[in-house]
Amino acid sequence: MAVLPIIDASTDELTTIFKDLHAHPEIGFTETRTAGIVADKLREYGVDEVHSGVGQTGVVGIIKGNREGARRIGVRADMDALPITEETNLAYTSTNPGVMHACGHDSHTTMLLGAAKHLAATRDFAGTAVMIFQPAEEGLGGARTMIKDGLFDRFPCDEVYGMHNSPNGKPGTVGICKGAAMAGASFFDISVQGKGSHAAAPQQSRDPLVIAADLVGSLQTILSRNVAPLDTCVLSVTQLHAGAAYNVVPDTATLAGTIRYFKDEVCALVETRMRELCAGFAVAYGVTINIELRNVFDVLMNDSGLSDAYMDAAADIVGRENISDTDEPATGSEDFADMLKVIPGAYCRVGHSGTTGLHNPSFFLDPELLPVGASIMARIVERRLVA
Repeated sequence: MAVLPIIDASTDELTTIFKDLHAHPEIGFTETRTAGIVADKLREYGVDEVHSGVGQTGVVGIIKGNREGARRIGVRADMDALPITEETNLAYTSTNPGVMHACGHDSHTTMLLGAAKHLAATRDFAGTAVMIFQPAEEGLGGARTMIKDGLFDRFPCDEVYGMHNSPNGKPGTVGICKGAAMAGASFFDISVQGKGSHAAAPQQSRDPLVIAADLVGSLQTILSRNVAPLDTCVLSVTQLHAGAAYNVVPDTATLAGTIRYFKDEVCALVETRMRELCAGFAVAYGVTINIELRNVFDVLMNDSGLSDAYMDAAADIVGRENISDTDEPATGSEDFADMLKVIPGAYCRVGHSGTTGLHNPSFFLDPELLPVGASIMARIVERRLVA
């Protein structure tokens, strides 16, 4: 392991920052405390420009190399937490009830701060490093909000890179998937307006709960009978709400969930069939069914050549033997995809000890990851901004 010296010497500081962020998690677009810490640290490290309030609570730091160069490389980290009650019993467990860093964004923020400290101290590159601290990645559209607020107009980038921790029990490993690496996602909400009745006289109702349950099963036939077998797609109904009493057939029922896809045309097909099924069920049962679909994440597309460049940078830190450039695509989603639609770049995963999955109340991230990830982030800037 060849962690960069300044980052290695800052390991204790980075661990302290990480634990503090973990203990004080903030939901998307409320990351005021986190953003304040980021801005203060960037100024402390001597970053040339610090811009707060980009995309509401985002922060951007600008670091100029010690050699002239027109190229600009962006590195991005997300800052938000999840509405999960923590169950880790860590000494630095969340102090905000019902909110937890269960996806590792506290580590991403810390690692990018470590990279910024190294780059601001050494400046051994030709051009400009753009350090992007993004709010609201967890389904709230933080990347799109920053872009709409002029992120790449105000802070142009030729390339942009992102990173995520991977609880695979393999610390010091780095992997990437070229091309379509993570699924796009649409969220849906379906409401069934039926007719309620006494539970003892269901014949007087048009039971929305029965209709909704039937609809859940029928939605799954879209994948089995409409989507081609080799086109990966996942349709998950994750919510079904109806009723509030034992002896009342309710008037309404609601469904919600997600579609995950790797091709826009597959998503369009699924959405069309969902609307058709809802319309058909409404006619068949004599009720009103409304469906709302909204795209939340685009497909994350890793540029092949820049993926190679990213792995070359990672190999400088962890060794070529710990690199994989043939990772499988993931059906999870990531709004860094929106940045990659505007600017070419790549997104990798860095392994750490612990195997509890992301978005789990018992999720644990080993702080030993911090100097490794920070070094990779710094190294990609140095490699891509050579004289």
